[in-house]
Amino acid sequence: MRKEDKGIIIEQLASAIKEYEHFYIVDTAAMNSTATSELRRACFKAEVKLIVAKNSLLVKAFESIEGVDYSPVFTSLKGTTAIMLSNVASAPAKLIKDKAKNGIPGLKAAYAEESFYIGAENLEALISIKSKDEVIADIVALLQSPAKNVISALKSGGDTLHGVLKTLGER
Repeated sequence: MRKEDKGIIIEQLASAIKEYEHFYIVDTAAMNSTATSELRRACFKAEVKLIVAKNSLLVKAFESIEGVDYSPVFTSLKGTTAIMLSNVASAPAKLIKDKAKNGIPGLKAAYAEESFYIGAENLEALISIKSKDEVIADIVALLQSPAKNVISALKSGGDTLHGVLKTLGER
């Protein structure tokens, strides 16, 4: 491959990585063409972008991105590698768990919610990650709950209080 072609591929990989908030590095070496096609279809449906790239080009793409040090994932870049890009942190993890047969595709590393996860043992933790929007929704629900309880108590107590005042007024 010519040096100019490598430069273009590195730029494309870097722009794809910057475009998405989260990425997963997976091992797809043992997947046959049918399994790979199924994985690509599932990724498309889940709005996850799947890119197969040479490890050396991925390292250079990561190094070209300013602001984040991606060096913790460099040790995972061995063998056949595909990168799954997503704006929802847990979507690729759920796909990997759903599609994995005998550990294939296998999780090598992930960058989700501004943290690095190295190794397949982190798959369950990655599946349970909530997105920022889900966390905000949970917080809003928690904040609304006491207010709803107070309003409900006032409404139900208001009927009782009205009855008591009416009875006292009649006497």
